Amino acid sequence: MLSITRKLEFDAGHRIPDHRSQCRNLHGHRYVLEITLEGELVDVEGAPDRGMVMDFADVKALANEHLVNVWDHAFLVFEGDKQVRDFLDSMPGHKTVVLDRIPTVENLALIAFGILSKVYDQHYGVDLRLKRVRLYETPNCWADAERQ
Repeated sequence: MLSITRKLEFDAGHRIPDHRSQCRNLHGHRYVLEITLEGELVDVEGAPDRGMVMDFADVKALANEHLVNVWDHAFLVFEGDKQVRDFLDSMPGHKTVVLDRIPTVENLALIAFGILSKVYDQHYGVDLRLKRVRLYETPNCWADAERQ
């Protein structure tokens, strides 16, 4: 079994409504997403991804389609944060993603893992599955959501 990792970046805003510091204010981050997949090498003669777990271009394209393009330059808001939701709803066409939990980096990593595991697991390659999502909120702070 081998693993590969693809890194992608996106920008998004959020707030942590009950936080005791600056994070309770509206703000944004340059998030860095690392997607780690594990599987066996593709060994089909003539296959364009022969010798790979999965082509990195395909990893990127799928992550962009299902997660990155959805969250990039959006405001990620907890459904229970009524004050901010009402404000965002007052701006027609604003890119808002409503989440079922507070958008901490830990929760975002868990949500991303849930979305991406449905995309990658057993759909491509040989016994391919999502192993880990690592989401950096800052260069020094990140959360890992991993398959046990």
